[in-house]
Amino acid sequence: MPSNVELKARARDFARQHALARALAGGAAAERIEQLDVFFRCPQGRLKLRYLAADRGELIYYERADDAGPSLSRYVIAPTGAPSELECALTMAYGVAGRVKKTRHLYLAGQTRIHLDEVEGLGQFLELEVVLGEGQGAGDGEAVATSIASALGIAPEDRVDVAYVDLLAARAPGAQK
Repeated sequence: MPSNVELKARARDFARQHALARALAGGAAAERIEQLDVFFRCPQGRLKLRYLAADRGELIYYERADDAGPSLSRYVIAPTGAPSELECALTMAYGVAGRVKKTRHLYLAGQTRIHLDEVEGLGQFLELEVVLGEGQGAGDGEAVATSIASALGIAPEDRVDVAYVDLLAARAPGAQK
């Protein structure tokens, strides 16, 4: 199963952090991606369907500890040309756990995907995904993530220990605090 090391944080200064991410990406502009993630109930890990367009999506299963990271994530991605039909089947089988709508600004810096996310109902965040190469372990990815987090001005107190879907669920009426 492929793996990466991830770190998520609240953005302190979104415009400044965009400029820093662009510099880390060698001056390349961000790719802007509109995403809708539909999370399904799952006995272990997480299962989500990511809509990228009406006729293009990805079913993603991943396992990652809920901590402020950097954290190892193991995942499988299956592309689909029929995301709404797949959502219907998965909803009938498992039920929906939540939805996350976001605008993602993606920068590539070496083996790291830097995401600056505008999450509907939550605000602005940064997410780092250090894709581990052959022979690399979690410690290698953690070192890269920590270095890039520092370069982006991410302070330890900015880090987030759960997924966006969990943050949204905690804000829902009747959610336990």
